[in-house]
This record gives sequence, C-alpha cells and structure tokens, in this order.
Amino acid sequence: MAIRNGLVAAVDVGTTKVCCFIARVQDDGTPRIIGIGHQLARGMRNGGVVDMEELETSIRASVDAAEDMAGERIRTVAVNISGGHPTSTNVKVEVSTNGHPVNEADIRRMLEHGCAHHESHDRELIHAIPVDYTIDGNEGIKDPRGMFGDRLGVAIHVISAGIGQVRNLSTVVNRCHLDIEARVVSPYAAGLACLVDDEKQLGVTCIDMGGGTTSIAVFLGGQLVHTDVIAVGGAHVTSDIARGLSTPLVHAERMKTLYGSAIPSPSDDRETLKVPLVGEDEDGATNQVPRSMLIQIIQPRIEETFELVRSHLEDSGFDKMAGRRVVLTGGASQMQGVRDLAGLVLDKQVRLGRPVGLQGLPEALGGPAFSTCAGLIRYAMGHVPAPTRGRNAAGVGGAGWGRLGSWLKRNF
Repeated sequence: MAIRNGLVAAVDVGTTKVCCFIARVQDDGTPRIIGIGHQLARGMRNGGVVDMEELETSIRASVDAAEDMAGERIRTVAVNISGGHPTSTNVKVEVSTNGHPVNEADIRRMLEHGCAHHESHDRELIHAIPVDYTIDGNEGIKDPRGMFGDRLGVAIHVISAGIGQVRNLSTVVNRCHLDIEARVVSPYAAGLACLVDDEKQLGVTCIDMGGGTTSIAVFLGGQLVHTDVIAVGGAHVTSDIARGLSTPLVHAERMKTLYGSAIPSPSDDRETLKVPLVGEDEDGATNQVPRSMLIQIIQPRIEETFELVRSHLEDSGFDKMAGRRVVLTGGASQMQGVRDLAGLVLDKQVRLGRPVGLQGLPEALGGPAFSTCAGLIRYAMGHVPAPTRGRNAAGVGGAGWGRLGSWLKRNF
C-alpha cells in the first residue's frame, strides 16, 4: 500500500459499523492515529453487501468524519473482507532450480504456479502468503535466496473469497472516490492488531467476534496459516433477545449491552428488567422480566458460536496445531462472561485482545471493537510498494504480481 504525504488510511466495513482510521507515519516509522470516524453500518448483512447506496452513505460519513478530524484528504485505503465466504487453503509447490542459487525469479515462478492452481471464475484471490520454504526437502527455511539445491519448495497459504461480494464492496468504496490499495481478510487484520509476536510464533487462534460474523485466524511460526469465517455474530444475539422478549431491536441491543452476560449468576433471578413491548408507544406497556430470562436467551447463542468455532478448527486440523492459546476480540467479545464461556467450550486459555502499538488512539476507541481497523493500518504500514492501480492491487500478500519483487524484499 502506498503511503502518501506520510498518511495511511483504513476503512473497516462491518455488518454493524463502518470505521475509518487515518494515521500519520512518524519519523521512527510508527503510525500515529490523527483521524477517526465511525458510523452505524447500513446496507450490510453477515459481512456481505445487501444495499450499495446505503453502504456508500455509511462509508462516506465515516471517512468524512475522519478527514475532518485529521484536517487531511485521503485517496487510498486498506479495506477488510469478511463477506463472500473467505476460504483458506494451504498449497505446496516444488520447482527445479537446476543446481543454480535460488533467485527471485524462482520464487516468483513458484508462487505464480501455486496461485494458478487456485484461480477460478467465481473466487477472487485475496492473499497468497509463503509460510515455509524447503530446499531438497529440508524444512524451516525463511529466506531461500542465494541457497543451492536441486528442488525448491514452498508452502503457500492461499485465501480467496466469492468474486461477487468482493466486487460489490470494491464498487461501493470506489464510488466514495477512494482507491483500494490493500484488501485484508478481517481475522488477519484483527490478529495483526492485538497479537504479540511470541503468540504468533508459538501458535494462537484469534477469534474476532463481530456484529454479523465470527472469524478465525490461526497463527503459527510467525505466519497466518489458517482463516475461516462463520456467519454468526452479535447481531444474532440481539435478534434472539428481540424475539424472545417481544421487544424492539433497539431495546434488545440496549439490554444486551447493559445487562447481558454469557454466564448466569445467582443474583439473576432477583434482578428484574423493564422490557418495552413491540408496537407500543414510548410510554406504553412494559413487561417485567427477571435478568435470568435474558441470560437464558443469550447463553445458548454464544455457546453455539464457540461450538461452531471448535468444530471448524477440528475439521481444518488446526485445532491442536494452534496450541492452547486463544485471543478474543471484536465488539461482541466484550459482553460479560464471553471469555469464560469461550474457555469452557474451546478448552483453551483465553484472553481478551485489544489493539496494541498504535499511538493517538483514544481510550474509548482502543477496545476490541476497533481491532480490525487498527490491524488494517498495521497491515498497510508493512506493505509499502510503489503506488499502482488495478484490480489485483492486493493480489499476493497485499501486492499485485507487478509489485512482487518489492513485496518479496519486504517479506524476507
């Protein structure tokens, strides 16, 4: 991603909110947030675009607010991808080097070969991340350039998403007079924001609990090795409450935020809540219900979410590989009891993750709900090739094929 005038910008397009961060790159190379805008998202459902005009209005409002605060105008942004059912595949490729020292042309040929096998008419390549190199079967090589051998191999983590959803989102962002220079799957961005290097090295699962989706990123050996997205999030809990207590969605959301918990407590029966009923005026009839009734609606949905996460991890084979560490982030992770329930269902050590290493982020916006946007800034900072345009601007690990050389230099 190009850093223009020392600025880098990110737009996190979520199911429930749109957030824009603008950062200035300081002399020591670290980002300082100078502009922030966030709005309720309209036109999104379960991570996908359902109304382009409404979403355009939400993105424009969020970007305008961030630009006004920063006193700057932005043209290029990093955006997240959570729609289009992002899928994750690990591909192994080997090429012959004919005994000459490995050069960038060999690496490029291998990566292109690996990605070509995963091109399809209905899916768009988002990332191709080299995880591990081998020379003549010897594993664990981080940078093979200049080394000798007959066979050069690489394990590539390829992430793609449904082309329709990716293009819908790109079209809406372009309509806001913004160029997309990096696309990042949401769990990858969230992990970059709130994981520490040791966690990424030793093995960790980052679970990003958003409004419409819950996404998973597994890091091992310092690299992203697996991603998945489940179409269940905090908004589903809200609609369960609205249905179960016959209350409007706005009141269901408020009750969830103020009184919600994923784990019951002995005092729940003694505490009563006023529940405004659907279809009644502001001063109309209300129901009195014990807090335990609210918890009984919330707990099964959160439990089901973590059971889905567990089965997805088990099916992928990354459950054991990722070790026993889980970092929970995203807006829906903040509810009381969620961390404890995650520990019980997943049988792992769980901590709550929030963005780290970003200066200028106010306390109110430094929580788990803003991890994806913070991670987009971190990603953009680490991927700084010369400015280019075009559909593939985020092909391989965030760089297009034409920029592969500079991307290779940055990744070694």
